[in-house]
Amino acid sequence: MAGLENKAETSPPDSAASKNRQENTVGDGPPSESAVIDFHEVVVLLGRFPALAGLDLRVSQGEIVIVRGANGAGKTTLLKAVSGLVTVAAGSAAVLGVDLRRDRRSVRRSVGLLGHQGFLYDDLTVAENIAFAVRAGRGDPSRIDPAIGRVGLDGRLRNLRVGACSAGQRRRTSLASLIARNPALWLLDEPHAGLDAEARDLLDNLVREAAAGGTTVLVASHDETRAEALATRVVTVGGGHVTNDRAVAPPTVTHQTLPTHHAP
Repeated sequence: MAGLENKAETSPPDSAASKNRQENTVGDGPPSESAVIDFHEVVVLLGRFPALAGLDLRVSQGEIVIVRGANGAGKTTLLKAVSGLVTVAAGSAAVLGVDLRRDRRSVRRSVGLLGHQGFLYDDLTVAENIAFAVRAGRGDPSRIDPAIGRVGLDGRLRNLRVGACSAGQRRRTSLASLIARNPALWLLDEPHAGLDAEARDLLDNLVREAAAGGTTVLVASHDETRAEALATRVVTVGGGHVTNDRAVAPPTVTHQTLPTHHAP
């Protein structure tokens, strides 16, 4: 995807970490066909610096995994690696059954990355941006209007040029693009940033509904209280690898409006 964020493409672990891993994290074998994310001893270099330094992570369908860690720990690099935006230099890495060492482009239409930058076109309207993302991702156009309404951008706001939108409206536009595209894997980088309290609650509900329908969600967040209320697992990253991995109580879902995803 162009910038991947809601657009279609145009173009070694330490002993402490292994003690803290749960059964649903990666083992020593090859990538698992049943895991949505299956990383084993993954290394990603930014220049010569190992932003990921032997990271192990296995995530199953329908999980909501919160990734915690200090600035520079490797959280954003992990999301970019999962989305195929950066090269995996060593280790084994599979997403939705695709080996990223061999092909990191084909997975992108099944992945939605909501990051710090929305990669929206300022000269297009809210509705046009969302329609573009859906078309480019070969999605279902019938999902566009419901997505716009769901995030509160219907009425006159749908025809507002994104260049004239507030920061919160831009974030809502990116979120609408994500739910309209309906990818099997959501990657959210500090998703609550730039949203008011109402929009943060809306985002949380959308994440819970998506996971209940089989979507897998990986969230990098500093908002520990809110993020952990969503999570089924909390993974801590430090020095480019997983230092702790613990399960938490699953989130409560009262209703579901997003379509179901089936296991890869």
